[in-house]
Formats: sequence, C-alpha cells, structure tokens
Amino acid sequence: MIGLIVACEIGFWVFLLAGLVTRYPLGRRRIGAILLLGAPLLDVVLLASAAIDLRRGGEAGFAHGLAAVYLAVTVVSGHSLMRWADVRFAHRFAGGPAPVRPPRTGRAHAAHERRQWLWHLLTYVVAAALLLAFTALAGGFEQAAPLWSVMAPWTVVLVIDLVISFSYTVAPRSGDAVPPRS
Repeated sequence: MIGLIVACEIGFWVFLLAGLVTRYPLGRRRIGAILLLGAPLLDVVLLASAAIDLRRGGEAGFAHGLAAVYLAVTVVSGHSLMRWADVRFAHRFAGGPAPVRPPRTGRAHAAHERRQWLWHLLTYVVAAALLLAFTALAGGFEQAAPLWSVMAPWTVVLVIDLVISFSYTVAPRSGDAVPPRS
C-alpha cells in the first residue's frame, strides 16, 4: 500500500508537469487539459485499491490510514495546488499575469492565515470521514484501530496550526516584522 501511495504522489506530479508543459510551452491546451485530468484519476485508483484491500480482508494498518490522509490532502488541496502551478506556468510561458502573493502583514495576513487553517481543518475532517469508511470496510473499530494512528500526530499539528494561525488575529504582523526581499 505504501508503494501505491508513493506511486500516486509521483504520478500526480508527472501528470501535473506533463499537463502544464503540454499546455503552455508546447501550446497544446486540449491535450494539456486531458493530462491534468490524470492527476485526480490517481486518487480514484488509490481509493479503490484501499477499499478493495480492506473489503477483501486485508489487515488494516498504518498504510491504509496514510492513504486516507493522502486522499484528503489531494481532494481538498489538489485543485488549489494545480491552480497555483498553472498561474506560474502561464506567467512564465504564456505571458500571463504575475502571480499574486498572499498578504504578509496586517489584517489581510491574519484573514489569510485563518482561511488556511480552515482548509487544514477541512482536510482533517475529510481524512476522518475516509477513515470511518475504511473502518466499516475493515469490519469495525477493533480491526481498524491501526488506521487511526495517523490522526494523533495530525491532531497535535492541527492544534499548533490553530494557535499560530489565529495568533495573527490577536497580534497582527506589522509592516516592520517582515524583512524586505532582496
């Protein structure tokens, strides 16, 4: 299962880069769009593989939990990551507008950090929902306990991210706090 997760991650980047290179430097927008559709198809392959493995009596383990986390991240953030890369490729190779940087100071920065944390929370919730589905496929909580081992460290990270992200609401960064770029 770990090998499949790694293959899906590599495949995501291969499809993303192939799609963007085909779309912009090679000027083949339709073929580029088709290649970009390959990235989410890998999620379907991973989801189906994990579900089939558990349904057929495979031992629920850390790898299945990691698959749920990977799927949650790509479902929630995959489109944003593809859009981020698309804007940069369009700017570099097709004369598109320069990417807009997120705000670095003040209330706008605080609002941006809160939104980022909410995306993190949504990813966490999607992963928990996938873990619940995997738990049902595995035959219950007793058989699926190892799946949930991925959530403990992630919960700590989520709480730390909450504190940091919302601290900017209480004490926003001032313009002097960010060193100038050279």
